[in-house]
Amino acid sequence: MSVATAYRHLHSDAVRLLAGWTPPDARQERLRADYLTHLGAHPDGVAKAGPPAHLTASALVFDSRLERVLLTHHGKARVWLQLGGHLEPEDASLYAAAQREIREESGLARVHVIPVIAQLDRHTLVGAFGHCREHLDVRFAAVVPAGSEDAVSASAESIDLRWWPLEALPEPTSAEVGALAKACLAVLHAAPSVSPEPSRT
Repeated sequence: MSVATAYRHLHSDAVRLLAGWTPPDARQERLRADYLTHLGAHPDGVAKAGPPAHLTASALVFDSRLERVLLTHHGKARVWLQLGGHLEPEDASLYAAAQREIREESGLARVHVIPVIAQLDRHTLVGAFGHCREHLDVRFAAVVPAGSEDAVSASAESIDLRWWPLEALPEPTSAEVGALAKACLAVLHAAPSVSPEPSRT
């Protein structure tokens, strides 16, 4: 089976998701158009085994009060980032890929991922990423139920895994993660099934 055939359902899901999304600004609209152009040129453009530039899926995980985010100290990038990674043939969708990555990288079994794009980010890779040269990341917002925040464990891919307050995000990625957090909070506040737990006083 070819790579394009194995990932056909994810390619279709990515096109559907991007085509139906209304970006919040001109920069995100340009990225949406770039992603669709890339997918149009590469039937295997959602696979790590496809072109050096390919789609990935990630999610920024919030605690139940939407005050902290769960970040991984990435083993290859060597900086604090949201959870996520490559799509796999067994993933039913990009949303499902983000759910799986959360489970694999944090051990969290109970997490609610909003199946709406929060942000797109296309970035060049440096360091020990092998065949991968550019990731076209599709980013989602996620929240864990109250009482689940302590049930996390780092995977072998992570140097560390930690909850960070939104007002004290780690450098040098605080600006990037902060912008993602803002985009994710807009999605979370718009989702009728998600409401923050009251802050403890």
